[in-house]
Amino acid sequence: MSQSPKDHPEFQQARYDDVRVTAPEVAGFVRDRLPPGGLFAGQTWLTALGPFKIDPGFAAELEHFGRILLQFNRAVNLLYRQSAAGKQPGWIAHWLDIGKPAELVALQRDAAFKNDIPRVIRPDIILAEDGWYITELDAVPGGMGLTAWLNMTYSELPGASESPGVIGGATGMVQGFHSIFPQTQCIHIVVSEEAAMYKPEMEWLAAQVNANAAAEICHVRSAAHQDFQPGDALYRFFELFDLPNVPNARAIFDLARSRRIFLTPPPKPLFEEKMLFALLWNRNLRDFWRQELGNRFFSRLIEHVPCTWVVDPTPLPPHAAIPNLNITDWNQLESLSQRERELVLKVSGFSPLAWGARSVSLGSDMSRHDWSAAVTKALESFSRSPYVLQRYHKPRIVQMEWFDFDKGSVIKLDGRARLCPYYFVTGEGDNARAVLSGVLATVCPADKKIVHGMSDAVLAPVAVRDD
Repeated sequence: MSQSPKDHPEFQQARYDDVRVTAPEVAGFVRDRLPPGGLFAGQTWLTALGPFKIDPGFAAELEHFGRILLQFNRAVNLLYRQSAAGKQPGWIAHWLDIGKPAELVALQRDAAFKNDIPRVIRPDIILAEDGWYITELDAVPGGMGLTAWLNMTYSELPGASESPGVIGGATGMVQGFHSIFPQTQCIHIVVSEEAAMYKPEMEWLAAQVNANAAAEICHVRSAAHQDFQPGDALYRFFELFDLPNVPNARAIFDLARSRRIFLTPPPKPLFEEKMLFALLWNRNLRDFWRQELGNRFFSRLIEHVPCTWVVDPTPLPPHAAIPNLNITDWNQLESLSQRERELVLKVSGFSPLAWGARSVSLGSDMSRHDWSAAVTKALESFSRSPYVLQRYHKPRIVQMEWFDFDKGSVIKLDGRARLCPYYFVTGEGDNARAVLSGVLATVCPADKKIVHGMSDAVLAPVAVRDD
């Protein structure tokens, strides 16, 4: 039987508030709204035909989790300071200070930054076969401008409605980013060369802040910019391991220490360490976490954070074993069977390998020889750049549709998803609140075991399912 043109995939129709829109129209609408310079330098992604949908209950959980993660960051900050002062075990501060220059450790402990925590909180959430898990917390996250653009673009699809719609709405990300700063005449976003790929999205975000403020108050600066004035606000879009390549870092930190400018995230490398989740799981600290988080918040974190360990080669007593692994020596990791190696090794932080899945080794996906080499490298790196080991929860398969402009057709992707909620912290002290302003979905092909941004991934905003 012959098919009519509208039976073909390229004419598949989406429905938005009783307005029927063809897939080419939706995809063209999205593509045509890309800024002239793009959003990522040299990077592309697949164009989704609609938001990634989640159910209302899960959306409510994500909304609530901002409070939990904010309290977790406060507790982490207190734990480090108490360890450095001798009020908690010294190994905590020792672990978190490994590999850092003395000047940065002193800056982290400076009284001027005593209560400062990151104003942007972004967890990486994997949708797994047995639930959902926060695998990392990013204190200097990319993707803010991209998510803001996706939210705005997909909220404005022909006939689209914002309610319940895209989480954060069309302008929530822009307003959220602006809200983390005090009232000021000038906001600087300092982007290092290491983070240059993200510069276009930050320039787009700055332009949106300016449009909302009806004034040129937000500017993207290079690592060489020095013209900062008292009362200015600054967003640090560079990792602390990269300070030797950021010429204006010293001036920025001096101004922030004397409170002449507002700075976020603060110069505290502890917030850029993945081992924070290992501290959460460490039984020696359970009383501390229950006291600072409360039983409910602590239980929720343990439920949704994979079991995590610091790969510390310090010998154990003869009668001791590493909790939840049933090994008495880290070298015994090498002899685990492939089935037992549902584990991930990765650099904890303060390293150019600590982002973009550059250091990630998935044990179940490697030969015994390669896994053994990864374990050896992790053990040998402890004194310079510690590794963490984390339980791997297999991502479940989800479906997304994207539009292939070359073929002019709709493609159905069976993939694995990572969600990145963006929480913006506003207010001071006990009045501070973490506001969920948008969620970025990355859906990779199912054969990719580690989910991260790539050219063959679909990127989309997250919306609440309304059916």
